[in-house]
Amino acid sequence: MMTLKILAVVSEIYPLVKTGGLADVAGALPGALAPEEVAVTTLVPGYPAVMTALKKGEVVQTFANLFGHPARLLKGQAKGLDLLVLDAPHLYDRTGNPYVDADGKDWIDNPLRFAALARVAADLGQGLVPALKPDVIHAHDWQAGLVPAYLRYSDRPGVPTVMTVHNLAFQGQFGRDLLPALGLPARAYAIDGVEYYGTIGFLKAGLQLADRVTTVSPTYAAEIRTPEGGMGLDGLLRSRGSAVSGILNGIDTGVWNPAADPMIAAPYDLAHLSARAANKKALQQRLGLDPDPNALVFGVVSRLSWQKGLDLLLDRLPALVAGGGQLAMLGSGEPALAGGFAHATVAHGGRVGVVNGYDEALAHLIQAGADVILVPSRFEPCGLTQLCALRYGALPLVARVGGLADTVIDANEVAIASGAGTGIQFNPVTGDAFENALTRAFELWRDRAAWKKLQKNAMRTDVSWTRPAAAYARLYRELAAGHG
Repeated sequence: MMTLKILAVVSEIYPLVKTGGLADVAGALPGALAPEEVAVTTLVPGYPAVMTALKKGEVVQTFANLFGHPARLLKGQAKGLDLLVLDAPHLYDRTGNPYVDADGKDWIDNPLRFAALARVAADLGQGLVPALKPDVIHAHDWQAGLVPAYLRYSDRPGVPTVMTVHNLAFQGQFGRDLLPALGLPARAYAIDGVEYYGTIGFLKAGLQLADRVTTVSPTYAAEIRTPEGGMGLDGLLRSRGSAVSGILNGIDTGVWNPAADPMIAAPYDLAHLSARAANKKALQQRLGLDPDPNALVFGVVSRLSWQKGLDLLLDRLPALVAGGGQLAMLGSGEPALAGGFAHATVAHGGRVGVVNGYDEALAHLIQAGADVILVPSRFEPCGLTQLCALRYGALPLVARVGGLADTVIDANEVAIASGAGTGIQFNPVTGDAFENALTRAFELWRDRAAWKKLQKNAMRTDVSWTRPAAAYARLYRELAAGHG
């Protein structure tokens, strides 16, 4: 089988720069695709962290004027990843978050910053550097959404494109007056081009113009084609018909492996599940929770946002505590939610522990030490937290939406009797339904033998990239063959 060359275009990649699950996917997929005879090179912005990690990059192309200033394209490796890095200091040489400034406001030049990434990707797809021309370009989220547009509105032949939506809520909409600055012709500003409700829509452009559109779970692919879940793009997505599909995410089972995780207190596996107790004890100590081995510890690793349903948790927190539960939370986000949970640590001393921000080691310890991982999202394209929870034997308690519905088997009576349950689902996404799910968790916890069976079911679940990678490889080969 001939090795297929894929150019992935992404605005963040683990472990170099990460704000969310997009980086995890971008970092894990290349390695998972290698056994499928698919070689992935990833084009990323030259943020300071990326430039530092790259160390020795080979200059493969220079640009005298890339949106106002010179730039270079570097080729090299970092952390085992094959990278092309767009070294454009005027666009990317900024510390902190890649998308917002120190005040939390979007960088004013974000449209140019990510258009530059897309422009260079499209040029590579048209043979800018012949040795690096890919067979397919895989663009991720709105930051890469203009790749198909630059290819479409060019007089040079290019390669086929895949556009993956990781979260439809983030669409990249900017003023129509930017069209000339972006280097797009006037004809691109049309309903079948980049125009979107009087603006230039980066994600809309990708969804409209890519050869294939994927999202990160089959259920989310169905949800975004409805008025309720489509966020204004459902009509477009329905019009694309079979060109839209869902491929479920996986996780890097080397990074997320309780048997060999250096970030947890004690390693464990299916055969040594009792060793997990040491992680629960360590987690309780870390977050100032009462050292009670019999308490049902609920863990949260999440952005604190309405999307994630954490207002439901805050509202029903007294019920969780009254039932004998504890909460171990890691996250940051909306000030009202952050303040509410901070107040809860005082109101429920020893029962609620919260760390504001993100800490990779603590995220691993929560997965290894919590009994339940809460993901009450109102919508969730895929979700990686529940996949990690399954891997670590922390039963996921999730809303029945998106990828959560696709990855967690509800431990109802029939599922328990047949030995199939791996967690708890609830629907609709309301406070009452969520509290009922908490009650079910406490009821299951009281039967420790049944709980242990559910834990083992969860840990046996295949959450790796093996099947998703095979699906992506089939898609790439279909596109490459059709283009040829």
